[in-house]
Amino acid sequence: MTLSFGASCSVEEVAASCDAVRFFQLYVYKRRDIAVNLVQRAEKSGYKAIVLTADVPRLGRREADIKNKMIVPQLKNLEGLMSTEVVSVKGSNFEAYANETIDSSLCWRDIAWLKSTTNLPILIKGILTREDAIKAMEVGAAGIIVSNHGARQLDYTPATISVLEEVVQAVGRRVPVLLDGGVRRGTDVFKALALGAQAVLVGRPVIYGLAAKGEAGVRKVMHMLKDELELTMALAGCPSVKDISRSHVRTDRDRLQSML
Repeated sequence: MTLSFGASCSVEEVAASCDAVRFFQLYVYKRRDIAVNLVQRAEKSGYKAIVLTADVPRLGRREADIKNKMIVPQLKNLEGLMSTEVVSVKGSNFEAYANETIDSSLCWRDIAWLKSTTNLPILIKGILTREDAIKAMEVGAAGIIVSNHGARQLDYTPATISVLEEVVQAVGRRVPVLLDGGVRRGTDVFKALALGAQAVLVGRPVIYGLAAKGEAGVRKVMHMLKDELELTMALAGCPSVKDISRSHVRTDRDRLQSML
């Protein structure tokens, strides 16, 4: 599982609670010492990788947050490092906080700086194009996460499943490619694997399960996805994940080419 920097439990608390393979998701702040602190705590606590979110130079226009005047709680991982209290006379306090703290100057050359702070591999999250995938490998990313930030950053951003194959072909299996966004059923997992992803990330369904029935709800969601994936594999004639191939799916591009 990937622990958000904004989780309600600290890096250390989560590490002490389970033996699962854990990654840590990171935003880089204007105060770079905070990012270094979080990364080194994650490494010390046994996390296996850093997931750098790279598609938030500024926070997107989240109109529901603005309407509701969203307030940022004190984040557990930032206790003793910085306050999340901001003064905003209108709109979302979350937007004001993000604009005050997140480093909008973060660029490709900063990956070398981040790598110098840790021995953990760094996955870059927020890649949507062939060009960015190639650049991510050039600067030393250990993995790529195809993600549009849940489509909450930019209106009309492409669906991640529609650009996955482009990224996979650019990478050529030199580093792992994971898909994030839009996974709601086991059939979605199947399609992503068929188009070349090594794994998928699941966000909203887990939160829905948690909200409905707590821990049992989360377990139910994961079991549903697993059962649906296995059923899809059986009906598609795939005894194992290794048997899932590009021939098992048709994309809009395939349909267009067949018409020409």
